[in-house]
Amino acid sequence: MTGPTPPGRRGRHASPESPSGVPASAWLASMPSRPPGGDEGRHPGPAPRRRRADERSTGPLPGPAARAGDRPPHPSEPLPDLPPMPAGAWSRLSSRRDGAADDATVGLGGVPAVPGAHPDDTAVHRADPHEWDDADSTGGLEVLGASGSSDVRRRRRDRRAEREHHADEHHADGFGGEEPPGGGRSSGRPRRRRSPLAVVLSLLVLAGLVAGIFYGGKALIGLVNPGGEDYTGQGSGSVEVRVSSGDTLSDIARTLVAEGVIASPGPFVDAAETEPAATGIQPGVYALRSQMSGAAALDLLLDPEARQVTRVTVREGLTVAGTVTLLSEETGTPLAELQAVAADPVALGLPAYANGVLEGFLFPATYDFEPGDTPADMLGGMVRRTDQALDALQVPEADRLTVLTKASIVQAEAASPEDMAMVARVLENRLADGMPLQLDTTVNYANGKSGITTTPQDRANPSPYNTYVHAGLPPGAICNPGEQAIEAVLAPAPGDWRFFVVIDPDTGETRFARTAEEHQQNVLLFQQWLREQPGG
Repeated sequence: MTGPTPPGRRGRHASPESPSGVPASAWLASMPSRPPGGDEGRHPGPAPRRRRADERSTGPLPGPAARAGDRPPHPSEPLPDLPPMPAGAWSRLSSRRDGAADDATVGLGGVPAVPGAHPDDTAVHRADPHEWDDADSTGGLEVLGASGSSDVRRRRRDRRAEREHHADEHHADGFGGEEPPGGGRSSGRPRRRRSPLAVVLSLLVLAGLVAGIFYGGKALIGLVNPGGEDYTGQGSGSVEVRVSSGDTLSDIARTLVAEGVIASPGPFVDAAETEPAATGIQPGVYALRSQMSGAAALDLLLDPEARQVTRVTVREGLTVAGTVTLLSEETGTPLAELQAVAADPVALGLPAYANGVLEGFLFPATYDFEPGDTPADMLGGMVRRTDQALDALQVPEADRLTVLTKASIVQAEAASPEDMAMVARVLENRLADGMPLQLDTTVNYANGKSGITTTPQDRANPSPYNTYVHAGLPPGAICNPGEQAIEAVLAPAPGDWRFFVVIDPDTGETRFARTAEEHQQNVLLFQQWLREQPGG
């Protein structure tokens, strides 16, 4: 904005005189002072400039106005000489290079020039021309006036034209009017085009980086979460996997991983935790497949057909000879191998109180034998099962051989639990009276025979197992008794019977007697049954 300041508005002029020709000192003196107690008569212009904190007072002004209680000087009175103003922003302004008087007003919020100040103090600041760039957009110095504003505008136009020239160079450099990469200004030098070979190499490097990130990330995931990998589908081929007794689900999963059935334990364990039947997986050898999913492997382990076992039921009352023969027939194990192991009590873990005799220690039960089980595995497992039964019934070790011997006789002589308890009572009563047991079952064992009858020659055998010749119990068991027979020996039925005989072997009916006369009547019933049999 150029021209004189309109009346009634206060302007800040850079020259010693105002546009109206009134000296600055006279103009300042013409301002009326503020009447005490109100704003009436206050000059319509802005309030006098407050003293800055860095401006120190130089003492009271000379002249009439400095005296206490005097009235302010009249506007027509000349102002006394003012001291020079402190150095400020205006003192750094210098005169223009062309030496012309600068008639511009600089909107810096400074103070008017003081008469007597150096001309450079009121001239336009000699600044770097670049500092005036973009003043209209950055809120910098705005120069007004005829001569000063034209120079500034000219410099702005020159720099604007220079920027447009650079923008044209950017267009010519192949950026299509966009700013070059990086957001910086172009250097003006033409960009070289990349060769096709460089582009291909760059793509190959990029592809290698992508592949490295993919496979590296996959490996890292495997390290951080090794239990998360899984195969898909039902797998292929055939793999035999053994589940041992006492294995947990995690143990089974690790075995499957080691055999190549599943990729990692996690999916298998996760599937097993949602399947209640998984806790019932039985020890044994299972036919599975390679590279199965965790869920598929679990389903196959729960399928009874996948378990590779030979199930053999050893009934109560079989002798050692009868048991090894059954095992050979059911499992295909050579009988000679089973007989050789049966003759080696140490290899079977036979307890010391058995006195080296295996009879009575092959516990009757149902056994699952797996592929690869040896004769020692089979017979040794049955011996351990006997110990487990005696432990469960809390039979003292010192009494175990006697209990097994009595139980073997009870097992051979009776068919039902009720008859077993009464036969056990007959044994206790006879032993208490010192009577010989005279049991045909012991005679047949001594002679290596089976059946329910004996001959006079059989009863004449001097074997310690012949209870017709020797009083008391035989030296050991005569068969392998079951749990019911052992329980009957531990808790015989109360009674005073001394005799018993099976009168109908077909039904197992047994008669008990207190006297020899009653017993003889029961024996006649048995003989009648014998006569009724074919060839009897």
